[in-house]
Amino acid sequence: MSASAAPVTRALAARFYERDTEQVARDLLGAILRCTSPEGVASGRIVETEAYLGEHDLACHAAAGLTARTKWLYGPPGTAYVYFIYGVHWCFNAVTRSAGLPSAVLIRAVEPVEGMELMRTRRGAVRDRDLANGPGKLCAALGITGEVNGMPLRESAIEILQGEPVPDANVAITPRIGITKCAAWPLRWLVADSPWASRTPRHLRHG
Repeated sequence: MSASAAPVTRALAARFYERDTEQVARDLLGAILRCTSPEGVASGRIVETEAYLGEHDLACHAAAGLTARTKWLYGPPGTAYVYFIYGVHWCFNAVTRSAGLPSAVLIRAVEPVEGMELMRTRRGAVRDRDLANGPGKLCAALGITGEVNGMPLRESAIEILQGEPVPDANVAITPRIGITKCAAWPLRWLVADSPWASRTPRHLRHG
């Protein structure tokens, strides 16, 4: 399976992120997440996102308040918030709203665009469609680590670039997955029928 081509455009401005987290999560679909590392450049078209809304959202790290781990979650909009889970995986988030209002969009899956061979090397013997169809997988494929935590998402090693907008008719919305707190909130957006998105649990599928 081959990845789709996408023109390289300019990075999204900080003001793009200084909005309600739900709107940013929706509008990030179709944008290009790009990471530059010593091994090369790898990028992918965002096809799945989840919104995490702040201290009242028990599934959001901000529920624990301001800590050494969460300080960038409270940072300016358009900042990378990257954390380690299960002692195995990195997860990448884009900080939203104004500084001091801790919220972010988790990027859950991308469709490979640039650096496909590099992604294959990093991910090992997996199908192309499984290279980046999960938050930990995409960080491994793109080379995203804690080194980019706190970096601005423009003019740095980690950027989100403008992409082709996704029409509303091609967008599906479900509750977030892989969590137990506030699990019913419909805060997951994905490009409908994209083979590059992570699997939607059967009980959340329509039709």
